[in-house]
Amino acid sequence: MIETATDYKSLYEESVQLHEEYVKKFDQEIITLRHEIANLKRLIFGSKSESFIPQNTPSAQLTLDIQAEAVATCSVIKAQKIEYTRNQIEIKKNHPGRTPLPEHLERREFILEPVEKPEDCKKIGEEITEELEYEPGKLFVNRYVRPKYVMAGNSKIIIAPMIDRPLPKAIAGPGLLAQIIIDKYVDHLPLYRQEQRFKREGVNIPYSTISDWIKNGCALLDPLGEALKKMVISSAYLHADETPLKVLDKNKKGTTHRGFYWVYHNSIDNLVWFDYREGRGREGPKEILKDFKGYLQTDGYNVYDIFKENNEITVLHCMAHARRKFFEAKENNPSVAEHALEQIGLLYAIERKAKEQKLTADEILQLRQAEAVPILESLGKWMKEVYLTSLPKSTIGKALGYSIERWQELMMYASDGKLNIDNNPVENSIRPVAIGRKNYLFAGSHEAAGRSAMLYSFLGTCKLNSINPFIWLQDVLRRISNHPINKIEELLPPNWKPLA
Repeated sequence: MIETATDYKSLYEESVQLHEEYVKKFDQEIITLRHEIANLKRLIFGSKSESFIPQNTPSAQLTLDIQAEAVATCSVIKAQKIEYTRNQIEIKKNHPGRTPLPEHLERREFILEPVEKPEDCKKIGEEITEELEYEPGKLFVNRYVRPKYVMAGNSKIIIAPMIDRPLPKAIAGPGLLAQIIIDKYVDHLPLYRQEQRFKREGVNIPYSTISDWIKNGCALLDPLGEALKKMVISSAYLHADETPLKVLDKNKKGTTHRGFYWVYHNSIDNLVWFDYREGRGREGPKEILKDFKGYLQTDGYNVYDIFKENNEITVLHCMAHARRKFFEAKENNPSVAEHALEQIGLLYAIERKAKEQKLTADEILQLRQAEAVPILESLGKWMKEVYLTSLPKSTIGKALGYSIERWQELMMYASDGKLNIDNNPVENSIRPVAIGRKNYLFAGSHEAAGRSAMLYSFLGTCKLNSINPFIWLQDVLRRISNHPINKIEELLPPNWKPLA
């Protein structure tokens, strides 16, 4: 029982304290939820750009709520003026405002003579106007006729052998099969739309037939897929990332399974490998990278932490992901977020300078050691000091905590000129998947998702090596059934040479 005024006072103070704690807790939840809503609105309705233009004003620096020592450290970095000149590429134009049409295009020439031309006139020149025209792709039929012969007095029939075809029991030729694959996995045209397009040409090819053609074509390409996988994993520097995919599963009625493409990208040799897995656990990368040795660059997903215990693998992280955290925290604490973005912007300016000057790996290393390392060291120290005065669960606190926890891995790129500052090369390879799944929505089965992964690997590698994917795929489908299995690597996009 409450017997004295002291007891009432103690209870009152306790209730006030609890009230203040609840208000503080709910205020923080409101800030977090508002931030999440703002991010969702930006993803749905706003620009996806994360560009940041710093306001180089002294007042902006003085608003930072940090220790004097940290301000002094930051001012040294801000005093470093990184300058470079962009190389201007001059484009020669035959006609003002018009780009010349490529020479390799077929020219169909039409001579337009004057209606009234005297017989004694003399030609003094001509005016040429070029018009870029288009004819829709056309289906045609290859008809192979093999005459039969028999010698007099001998019943033996003589006939030429049939040429090798990728799918002997199907009507699809290598060019049609290649185009169907390119249309779906490069130009993101689902099979049912291709079926409709064939109908407009007067040819009825059922969806199931087209699907079987792709399935059987992939069976031919399986050995080549294993060769590409082996080549990618044998490199000494890989980017790794993963992206989701909806997959139909007979065991899940009324819904789809959430599978994942695990993507491994070699930015030095221009190779990429997509590996389909039913989940996002560590089993996938653990199996694929069991024999890998070298640098592994990731976005910081904790599944890859198991490789930090491997002495033969050096894990580094992505500066673009760290920058994104601060970009998202601009509304929570503009002064701290903008200072971090400005310093990271200086690091990217150094990378642009190296790229535009076409520096070698050794020259890039020297540049990074001289200009990037001081910025990285100072920025890492500043973040630790600012974090002490930040709410850990606030947006800016999470951004600081994310980078501080991974700062050694984020700095690792500066130790080798061959490494990238971020994981953007592999993310660029994933973009076709993101566009494709908006069109065909889901894979028909786990097996179909695996086949799609192999095709994305081939076509992504073609893109990295500036190879026309249709020409490559048509040629490989025509040749692969008779190509020696011990020389299968010759058909991979980086090694491929078309038959004369």
